[in-house]
Amino acid sequence: MSDAKKLTADTPLIHQGCEIANSTFGAYCEVGAFSRVLNSAFGDYAYCDRMADIANADISKFSNIAAMTRIGPTDHPMRNAAQHHFLYRSELYFDDASDDAAFFAARVARRLSLGADCWIGHGAIIKPEIRVGIGAIVAAGAVVTKDVPDFMIVAGTPAKPLRMRFADEVAQDLMDLAWWDWDHARLRRALPDFRAMPAAEFVAKYRGPRP
Repeated sequence: MSDAKKLTADTPLIHQGCEIANSTFGAYCEVGAFSRVLNSAFGDYAYCDRMADIANADISKFSNIAAMTRIGPTDHPMRNAAQHHFLYRSELYFDDASDDAAFFAARVARRLSLGADCWIGHGAIIKPEIRVGIGAIVAAGAVVTKDVPDFMIVAGTPAKPLRMRFADEVAQDLMDLAWWDWDHARLRRALPDFRAMPAAEFVAKYRGPRP
């Protein structure tokens, strides 16, 4: 990897063709080519792959977002007589009408959150106002309409729980350890163990013995 493509603590790596608006990025973040990120906040180390479409989302540290995902898709006004853009993007259609500011404000307020180190699989869709938990996995192509607990794997349309990634004790140890809050230097020191150890061994080493 050339220096030009290395991630840094100061500036997110934003690839070609992206649309970014009213969004913030922490350290070591990356946005894949032709992605759209609107009204969202990326925590440190969070990234999305190419052609992700993300809106009104709080994305925690180390979130892993695959290509062609839709995070926070917005809704049309389905309770009205019409659902079309002319209702709220009215300036495009009428010289004497303004856009519906209240409608857009309500959209922005419907935020979703992704927990630290979650993995959102290729082509998944996550609806507004959903919480995906810490360490959770959303399978490729899933449509998430309900909150996903920490460390849960969900799949399907609509997404349903498959199983927990870890036993309850290991999951709680990971929550207590909260490695996602470690600084960059500590992460580097622990890198060999992250690579080599199953989660249970890792937390046993770094959490220390149970009382």
